[in-house]
Amino acid sequence: MQSPADILKGIWTSAGGDAAALDRVRLTGEEPQIPSSFRVAVAGQTTIAAAGLAATEIWRLRSGEAQGVSVDLRHAVAECRSERYLLLDDKPPPPAWDAIAGVYRTGDNRFVRCHTNFPHHRDAVCKVLGCEAERDQVQATLMQWKGEDFETAAYAAGGVVALMRSYDEWSALPQARALAQLPLISIEKIGEASPKPWPQGSSNNDRALSGLRVLDLSRVIAGPVAGRTLAAHGADVLLVSGPELPAIDWLTIDTGRGKLTTFIELKSETGRARLRELLEDADIFSQGYRPHALAALGFAPEDAAKINPGIVYVTLSAYGHTGPWAERRGFDSLVQTTTGFNHAEGRAAGLDGPKELPAQMLDHATGYLMAFGAMMARARQARDGGSWHVRVSLAQTGRWLWNLGRLDGGLNTPDLTGEAVHAAFIESMPSGFGMLKAVRHSALLSNTPAQWSRPAMPLGSHPAQWPARKLT
Repeated sequence: MQSPADILKGIWTSAGGDAAALDRVRLTGEEPQIPSSFRVAVAGQTTIAAAGLAATEIWRLRSGEAQGVSVDLRHAVAECRSERYLLLDDKPPPPAWDAIAGVYRTGDNRFVRCHTNFPHHRDAVCKVLGCEAERDQVQATLMQWKGEDFETAAYAAGGVVALMRSYDEWSALPQARALAQLPLISIEKIGEASPKPWPQGSSNNDRALSGLRVLDLSRVIAGPVAGRTLAAHGADVLLVSGPELPAIDWLTIDTGRGKLTTFIELKSETGRARLRELLEDADIFSQGYRPHALAALGFAPEDAAKINPGIVYVTLSAYGHTGPWAERRGFDSLVQTTTGFNHAEGRAAGLDGPKELPAQMLDHATGYLMAFGAMMARARQARDGGSWHVRVSLAQTGRWLWNLGRLDGGLNTPDLTGEAVHAAFIESMPSGFGMLKAVRHSALLSNTPAQWSRPAMPLGSHPAQWPARKLT
């Protein structure tokens, strides 16, 4: 079984990182930290460390100063469950899931998971089943369905559901075979451009990404975590949403730390023109929308490279960019279900049915990998020029996590309590919602400590413009 240091080395060198930089990393703590047969804590620690190390390398390129980075395993896994520990005016978040979200048995004695936190996804499930949005009705109706038939029909209707598969069942699918041909992170040159100079920050120049501009077009967890991480290292992150788009408030609060947030109506030409103007002056464009949704509006990676030669474009997908499921929507809980994690964890626990991982680790780890890939590509742009496309997926992160191996007796580990987290890893900060108590960033940089210098704010709180900066 690989050590955390070896796992980090694999991530780092796969993206072109200098192996000598790994000498400046310190990984502390012993696994397991939370109850799972999978190495979820190490997955969090090493992806956070990779992003932190990328930030130190950019700082070295900008300042000439090397610095160390340390990541504690317990702190990392707490950060990878940050949404659980958030307090707003000393009150915990409301229940995370919609009333009919979750697992159901089907008529062929299989299990399916429905993700219905967004109203249009809930409506699609109810339309396919022809029932009301009540749990008992959904379960009764699903006893008339075969699991895979329901999965197919729900997706065709615009819903997001997953049939629980064993790892062997998943591995036999064409989509799994397509993923097996892809790297954990893909970084590809998509256009010619001159190297861009490193900017000076708008108010200070105290962190690796100070003055860099990031357009964050993402929702839920993975993409927003990437933007939050880039903001922690000093980037000006502008979260672009729309007033009509559904959002999950407690996640918006948790992942909104450090960001500006604006509304742009991309269905209007005026809105698309405004986004093009912002894109012209951006360094990184990070997006996690349904495959080809932004391309249809004129913001495909190749479009972005024409609008702004030298852009780093980051794409998050559920199941990867090749294979028959490349267009399929998905969330962490669904990818866990369909790729074998829930089946394997259930078997390890002695259950006749699925068991979730104790963290939405596919989301969180993928978010840190997005931030890592964005920084590595931006450093490559500064050195070699070009426009770059970074691609990650929840399913490919899951494949990587699976291949880290299993922990005998890992499910017997005591869970990490809110009391323990709040005693060790919480910081308080004002926000546009009230006083927050939230998990601070777990990558500790020796010279440029990560911090969020902007408070979390309600969506659409800021104008659609960048803060001022000047080039050195």
